[in-house]
Amino acid sequence: MHPLVFREFDRVCRARGAGGDVLEIGAVAADDTLLCLPSLRDARSKVGVSLDGPFTHAGNDVLRVDANDMSCFADASFDTVLTNSVLEHDRRFWRTLAEIERVARPGALIVIGVPGFLKLAGERVASRAGRLPVVGTLLRRLAPGVLASTVTLQVHEFPADYYRFSVQAARDVFLEDRDETEIRTLLVPPRILAVGVKRHPRAPATNDRARSR
Repeated sequence: MHPLVFREFDRVCRARGAGGDVLEIGAVAADDTLLCLPSLRDARSKVGVSLDGPFTHAGNDVLRVDANDMSCFADASFDTVLTNSVLEHDRRFWRTLAEIERVARPGALIVIGVPGFLKLAGERVASRAGRLPVVGTLLRRLAPGVLASTVTLQVHEFPADYYRFSVQAARDVFLEDRDETEIRTLLVPPRILAVGVKRHPRAPATNDRARSR
């Protein structure tokens, strides 16, 4: 995990008062796994799930569990659910999202980190240049992909790599029916953090504070 991403998870968890019973999806045996965030030092309990488990790291148990089916945990088991750089490797990531919804308690903090994509300034310049009569004709003939391209994190197969996500996906899919939402974009190529709180049953939606950086 990039140190800036680790620090941003820590900042979010500290600002939101994360703790209680904590679950990390995709935990690893390294000191930058999210269970090791300084802001979670006083959490009541911490547990991870991973296809590489079981193992213990820094006193935290990580179970061998496919996040598509976390039936080993009861409904509404966790106050904080964190995951980073997992959903792009998850062939059926929507099942993991459904399981996050199930195991999170009402009011739980949920933070999901994924790789995204964006256009670089050079690509925007190329796009503008493409509207000029002569230059545009040359670009369309010689480099049409430049005008439609984006930059994103390279393929990293652990053991497979399926998806990249947009800020819109973070807002409309990951944070659907969440309260107190926030979207952070970090680095180039971008990493996106989608932050939200599980809504209490029948509670009206609160004002979002979604923003990007």
